[in-house]
Amino acid sequence: MIRSLRHRNFRLFFVGQGISLVGTWMQSIALPWLVYRLTGSVVLLGVVGFTGQILTFVLAPLAGVLADRWNRRRMVIATQVLALAQALALAALTLGGVIEVWQIILLSLIGGLERGFEIPVRQSFVVEMLEDRADLPNAIALNSFLVNGARLVGPSLAGGIIAAAGEGLCFLLNGLSYIAVIAALAAMRIMPRQAPPTKTRLLQGFAEGWRYMVRSPPIRSVLLLVGVISLMGIPYTTLMPVFARDILHGGASTMGLLVGATGVGALAGAMVLASRRGIANFARLIAFAAAAFGAGLIAFSLAQRFWLCLVLLAWIGGAMIVQLAMSNTMLQTVVEEDKRGRVMSFYTMAFMGMGPFGSMLAGGLAKWLGAPVTVALGGGTCVLAAIVFAAFLPGPGLVSGPGADRVPPPDAAPPVA
Repeated sequence: MIRSLRHRNFRLFFVGQGISLVGTWMQSIALPWLVYRLTGSVVLLGVVGFTGQILTFVLAPLAGVLADRWNRRRMVIATQVLALAQALALAALTLGGVIEVWQIILLSLIGGLERGFEIPVRQSFVVEMLEDRADLPNAIALNSFLVNGARLVGPSLAGGIIAAAGEGLCFLLNGLSYIAVIAALAAMRIMPRQAPPTKTRLLQGFAEGWRYMVRSPPIRSVLLLVGVISLMGIPYTTLMPVFARDILHGGASTMGLLVGATGVGALAGAMVLASRRGIANFARLIAFAAAAFGAGLIAFSLAQRFWLCLVLLAWIGGAMIVQLAMSNTMLQTVVEEDKRGRVMSFYTMAFMGMGPFGSMLAGGLAKWLGAPVTVALGGGTCVLAAIVFAAFLPGPGLVSGPGADRVPPPDAAPPVA
């Protein structure tokens, strides 16, 4: 279950990123809570969610092209330095008592700029941390375990810190946490990667990656499903302050526990994935997990009791991480090495890039229909998307197209390539 930790570089990443992610999750709770406390507006919650992610959608294609040409480790370090500066600026303004919504929106845009480059580059950099690429599925699963372990710890800490000292301390601790991941990245010993020829222009490089994606049924289909889930399902998190305060009549601690419950389920899902080898039956499992995620959202929208909400959110978190991590593993196994950065940039566009549109849509629908109906509508759409995915590309039909010759047989680990 932890076999990828035998690689020194990945161990460094695991520890440094783990510390940093706790801070990131603390900020992810404190920021929307601050916005809702200052304004009481679900629309502005959607606006801040939109501005925090829209640049991810715009910049991810450029980041993918550059990730296939430049030194990925240096690119990740640069993005972490920018994220550190953004968090410290938020902390200074909030602790100084001068924070305003327009400043939050501006700093959210800067955060989106950082994530637009960092996520696709980091996703494609994971394979370089491993001396044996047979451990790639396990490394992706452990990374998911890391993210969701932090999701369990960070929001719980944030709820208590917000109640005791305010949101500013969460932003400060997040800024300081980036020091750990920057130090870990700097300490890695990475074998030089032979960069492909760069005679083509950036736009031509993007077009080449786009054609590769469109002509590959497994890549295209997985990305479409991830995009629907991210647009209609995952934005339920934008409305979490509404559920915590207006439906369950709680405060910041309630919101932290709700998000933490999602982390418990996601942690369990990541552990199950970490114990698997290879990608056998991943197509069916991806469809099942997407349907389970949507069904959980529908049930959550109807729940009125706090304990039931916690149980349902654990289910939602587990289904969500299984669907996303398996999709990531499928893509990274099938993709050709010289297109890895660009394909992972499309994954970032589908996963993170659809988030801003989903946040705006969720905020607008919640104002018109209410938060519970909005979440139920998103869940129903996810179930429908899973059914369509399963109907048109069942089982083995998913594994075809470019790079499929490297897909291992059932129950086998990906070969070293």
